[in-house]
Formats: sequence, C-alpha cells, structure tokens
Amino acid sequence: MGQQEKVATSLAGAVGEEISASLAPVDAELERRYPGDPGTRQPVHTVYVPGDVFDAGTIRSWGDQALAALDEHAPDAASFARVLGLGDDLAEPVYTRVRAKLEREPIEDLRVDFEDGYGNRTDAEEDEAAARAARLIAEAYEQGTAAPYMGIRMKCMEAPVRARGIRTLDVFLSGLVEAGGLPDGLVLTLPKVTYPEQVTAMVRLLEAFEKARGLTPGRIGFEIQIETSQSILAADGTAAVARMIQAAEGRATGLHYGTFDYSACLGVSAAHQASDHPAADHAKAVMQVAAAGTGVRVSDGSTNVLPVGPTAKVHDAWRLHYGLTRRALARAYYQGWDMHPGHIPTRYAAVFAFYREGFEQAAARLARYVNRTGGDVMDEPATAKALSGYLLRGLDCGALDNGEVARLTGLTRTDLESFSAPRRGDLTASAQ
Repeated sequence: MGQQEKVATSLAGAVGEEISASLAPVDAELERRYPGDPGTRQPVHTVYVPGDVFDAGTIRSWGDQALAALDEHAPDAASFARVLGLGDDLAEPVYTRVRAKLEREPIEDLRVDFEDGYGNRTDAEEDEAAARAARLIAEAYEQGTAAPYMGIRMKCMEAPVRARGIRTLDVFLSGLVEAGGLPDGLVLTLPKVTYPEQVTAMVRLLEAFEKARGLTPGRIGFEIQIETSQSILAADGTAAVARMIQAAEGRATGLHYGTFDYSACLGVSAAHQASDHPAADHAKAVMQVAAAGTGVRVSDGSTNVLPVGPTAKVHDAWRLHYGLTRRALARAYYQGWDMHPGHIPTRYAAVFAFYREGFEQAAARLARYVNRTGGDVMDEPATAKALSGYLLRGLDCGALDNGEVARLTGLTRTDLESFSAPRRGDLTASAQ
C-alpha cells in the first residue's frame, strides 16, 4: 500500500461555513435563473398556418403534399440522395425514415397564425377564427390526430394591435378550457417583442387568465419572438433578450428568431435576408448565450425560397433548405420554421442525416465514458451530457430507434435522461 500520507490543514471549520453562508444567496440565484434544460422534447420545427386557412385536415394535408413532392421530384432514395449530396450509407435509411415520418407525424409543432400570416380583419372575423382554432385543436388532441405541440401566434403588445391580440388570446384559451382543458402540448407565441415590459405584460395577462379559470399558477408558458434590433441590444447597451427571459418569470419556453422582420429592421436588402446572414448569426448568438442554462430553447427562423415549380427549381430550393438546416444544427439551433409543405422533406432529411451520421461515434464515446474504458478522446461530465442529449434528440424526432441506441451504448432511455438533464452539480459529483 505504501506510506500513508499525513494530512495537514490550516483553516478552522468556521471559515468554510462562513463562506458557504455568504454564498447562499448566490446559490439560490443560480438555481432560480439557471435551472438547466427542462428535459422535455423539443420539436425540430414549427409550422405556421394562417388562422383563416387552418382546418381539421391541415396536418394530414401537409404530410400528403410533402409525400407528393417526393413522388414527383425524388421518387426513390438514390434520386433524393443525389439532390442533397447524401452518402450511400445514409441514402436509404434517411429516405425511408423521411417517408415514414411524413406518413406518421408530418408536423411536430404547429402554430395557427393571427399575426403577419393572418393580417388585420374585422373583430367578428378574428373572434370566429380564434374560437374555431380552439375547437379544432381540442378535437385533434381528443382524437389523437394533433401534432405533439400546437397553439397560436397572437398579435404583439404594441399599441395599435394590443387589444386585438389580448382578445384573440382570451378567445382561444377560453375555447380550449370550455372544450375540456388546456392540452399538454399547448404553445403560445408572442411576436415582435421589443421591451422586457411587454413580456411582463404577457405574464400579467396569463396570470389573470389562470386566476379567472382556476388554473394552477404558472400553468401557461409562451415563446418570445425576436424580430427587432432593440430586443438584442437595448438603448442602454444591455442585451435586452436576457432581461426578457427574466421578465417572463419562468414562463418563457423559447426564443424564436424572426429572419425577415429582424433583417428588415437592420436595413438588410430583401435579396440578402436569410438565416445565414452575418446579422442573423449575431442575433442568434446573443439569444443562445442569453438562454444558456435557463431552460429556454432557441429556434432558428425560416427560408422564404419555396420548393415549387419545375423539378430543377424544386431541387435548388431543397438544397438551400437542407444546407441552412444542417448549418443551424451544427450551431446548436435544433429547431426552425417551415413555411411550406415542400420544406418538410428536407427538414427531416437534414435532421435525420445529422443524427444518423454521428450516431455511432456518439454512442461509442458515451459507452466508454460510462464504462470508464478510455479511448482517443477524454470526455468530461459535461460532454457526457451533450452526448446523451444528442442521442435523445435523435430518438425524439425518429432519426434513431431505442433498440439501436441501447445496443451500442448499453443504456436505456431513462439512463440517457439521467445524464442529459441532471441537477446542478450532479455530473461533477458523478465523476469524482
């Protein structure tokens, strides 16, 4: 065993106790402000459908239109792979999974739009559309035909449309409650947020609704849409988006980047308004840093280049959309917007390729970490969290199967979840 070392100390126990007491407020603040990822599923996209267009068949219609686009413009795995530049090892599994996804779950997150995509209508017309949206969404959840996440985008909190936005939200939420209650997958989007006070107003509004309907306080969350320069950099030079997250008082679920409103706000010409513009990269980087550790997810925006027309034009649009989606995934923007049924084949192709091409390496690294067998990379607890999160996202969207993940990692989904969403300090403790 060798000689036992003599352990010497110089500090009295009271010193550590005093330091811990002095840092107690900081500990509490860290827990409150940075609770970590909620560990729930994040959809890979959000589909926006105008309030006057949305109907009971919208989700199935988008899936059927997407399948028809594949049939016409890429009828088999080889042709689809050539368009997107997929390797032979990915061509068949990606294509097969894309088609299966379009048949089973074509939309992961649907937002019935009462803002830009809907425009200004008479009060009676918008009331009717909001009530209809509530009824159809309630029926979809009851019948098992809903997307995992569904909700509305209301009008913003700016003075000209504020009253209309509040009323639409009230009509919609009241309709859901009357139809049986708020679904678990309910998501609300507050657009064109410029000041944290507008977020506070949304919080007060939801508090009032919960109280009026006897709901659990804090039951209703919402996304904050970042579409103005002031939401990134406030007049005093601070990052307004960080203050918006705090103003939400725990109700913020996401930050969604609005590609075209934000670009226009900065004076970017129409031809150059895109999610890979340097202005967009800066905005999303600020959003990402502000949201890190808070449990608020970041979503990329969309492309307005639609895959329509002759095959050559469709292929060009598919390549653009696929490339932008892969670029976003590499930057840890795991969600984006899709504006047309023709976008969702390439959304899923990009997502599935991203997870499948890195699957074996990620699984092997996590298995080595768990079994402490070493390897050519020295992984730390934070990396184990990232690896398990990667695998969980792949499972959630359908890129990976539970069986193949378990076979290569030796871990169940519950095991993966224990790595990906630990409480603060748990991973550090597990490595000691």
